[in-house]
Amino acid sequence: MSTNKQKILVALDFDHTVIDGNSDIHITHLCPSGNVPDDIKEKFSENGWTHYMAAIFEYLHSHGIQAEDLKQSILEIPLTEGMDELFKFLENELFEVIIISDSNSVFIDYAIEKYNLQNVVDKVYTNPAKYDETGKLTIKFYHTQDWCKLSTENLCKGHILEEHVKNAKDDVEFSHILYVGDGSNDLCPSLRLFEKDYVFPRKQYSLWKKLKKLGCLDNEATDLELKAKIVEWSTGKEVLDVCKTLERERFQQKEEN
Repeated sequence: MSTNKQKILVALDFDHTVIDGNSDIHITHLCPSGNVPDDIKEKFSENGWTHYMAAIFEYLHSHGIQAEDLKQSILEIPLTEGMDELFKFLENELFEVIIISDSNSVFIDYAIEKYNLQNVVDKVYTNPAKYDETGKLTIKFYHTQDWCKLSTENLCKGHILEEHVKNAKDDVEFSHILYVGDGSNDLCPSLRLFEKDYVFPRKQYSLWKKLKKLGCLDNEATDLELKAKIVEWSTGKEVLDVCKTLERERFQQKEEN
């Protein structure tokens, strides 16, 4: 019989999931006239836009945008509806909460501080960012990967999720994994889940559209090996309902034993 501590892992994307907006896009309104120059737009790549964001940060800095300006811009973005209630519920020892995001560490730290999530979020996996000696925000790849065609060069969320589970601390075993996201880069981690797990695609967003197109939302036969239960979501309430159900099941199991 296993003596490991059983927990439930809740992994969340950040943009359009924890917060109801895209932090990278939101700060572009700080550009003069609110427009990103064409030469910077040319740096955008479907294989990742870390270089694109680095160019935007340099451009903003060259036009006098300070750290406090960036911070205030990020703090304008509200939590997605229902996320406040979800995080309050997750603040107990049954759950372990992580964020896996293609945003950056500075922006996510701003949100964690504003919404007092320091005691809820156990770990953040994202592109590292910091202000240099001149006050310019700089950003680096989380890692450089060439093994996953579903992911961008700088961030394979599926790999990160698997590594987190493999390196679980204090003899922890995860009885369930709940993955909550919205974007195309959330497909890879979704495919690494098992029958006991849950994937939450946000309705009308990229991941949801992709799963719908592939027939996954309509129980159609598909070549996509998605084993986890799919729960469509629009607010944090749909995620919260599943968390509450799993908590009740855990208590029932304890009583029966």
